[in-house]
Amino acid sequence: MSITAERKAELIKEYATKEGDTGSPEVQIAVLSERIVNLTEHFKSHGKDNHSRRGLLKMVSQRRRLLDYLKKKEEARYANIIKRLGLRR
Repeated sequence: MSITAERKAELIKEYATKEGDTGSPEVQIAVLSERIVNLTEHFKSHGKDNHSRRGLLKMVSQRRRLLDYLKKKEEARYANIIKRLGLRR
């Protein structure tokens, strides 16, 4: 369900805006998106796992808030992250 340390390091390296960047909205959105995808796969075989479903909904809400923040601050960065991650909105 969770992502490995190696995968998280890859995501941070790929989406970082500068060296050593782990807190930018792009990195946070990328990591959350990876966790959301993993949990979505988990629910295909564990449909009644409602405790994890609550965590999934919290992650989706957090990602939405980060995307809204990024859209408000810099729309070009928002459009770029949406395109790179393949998100619909």
